[in-house]
Amino acid sequence: MRAVILVGGLGTRLRPLTYTSPKQLLPVLDVPMIERKIAQLVAQGVDDIVFSMGYRPDTFLEAFPGDVCAGAKLTYVVEKTPLGTAGAIAFAAREAGINETFLAMNGDTLTDLDVNALLAMHKVSGAEGTITLTPVDDPSRFGVVPTEDDGRVIAFIEKPPRDEAPTNLINAGTYVLEPSFVDRVPEGREVSIEREIFPAVVADKALFAGHFDRYWLDIGTPEAYLQGNLDAIDSDLGGGNFLGAGVSVHGNTTIHRSIVGHGSSISAGATLRECVLLPGVVVEEGAVIERSIVGEFSRVGAGARLSDLTVVGGNLTVAALATLNAEKVSPAGI
Repeated sequence: MRAVILVGGLGTRLRPLTYTSPKQLLPVLDVPMIERKIAQLVAQGVDDIVFSMGYRPDTFLEAFPGDVCAGAKLTYVVEKTPLGTAGAIAFAAREAGINETFLAMNGDTLTDLDVNALLAMHKVSGAEGTITLTPVDDPSRFGVVPTEDDGRVIAFIEKPPRDEAPTNLINAGTYVLEPSFVDRVPEGREVSIEREIFPAVVADKALFAGHFDRYWLDIGTPEAYLQGNLDAIDSDLGGGNFLGAGVSVHGNTTIHRSIVGHGSSISAGATLRECVLLPGVVVEEGAVIERSIVGEFSRVGAGARLSDLTVVGGNLTVAALATLNAEKVSPAGI
């Protein structure tokens, strides 16, 4: 079984972190998000991965030398122009020579989905495509998917108003697809899987969906990225803190439910509460960081205070004694 993973997005909602790194390479407990995803696929027997890339493809090549990630073979396909969700999947499948049933998925979600259960459902139904569903409190940001009792999709409603959604089950971004799906996608232009292709498959009564009660998180916002790291502390470590390799902690510090990336340095008197520090961050004396994110190789000056989902981009400096509440700190000129 081969899998196409979409990793080409700009990650605009996660700026300024994504000015220096595609969002799929942002770490969760010091491991790139996409590597965690691939490790889960490998554990379920999927070890041949095609990356559909667009933004900063060079960073993926640098991150995974030898074209291997978590034991999986990697194939790289780069769009010259954005092709949309369906266009990107079809382009990758064609370029990689995929001509059998395959998986396709978004690269910016964290999930412990049972892929084999999804594949089994697809095989039994005889569908052209089978998608995963997950419940959310507010479906207005997603594609809502009402189904028949047997899982056949009735409609595919993209981002309905909250009070008009017929269900709270949304498209969770993992699909099993037949080669005939690729044939539906026109070449050379942007094509949306949610607005154009899925509705056509629904009209042919060939799209099925499964609701799997598993962990799922769209990690495309700073709040979700922070939550994903905190959830990983709970699931992987049973709580506490995560300190990466080579982290140095000096003097009397307070660290509560936080993630500190490898090579970081925390000075005496600093306080970290429910925050994420990417690799190589320096926190000077007496600085306080609460529910915030600091990008790689950035420095937080002595006595500075960051709170309320402040996000500091990579390779930046927060001045000593600065107070930042719910702010985004970007490189100069951006």
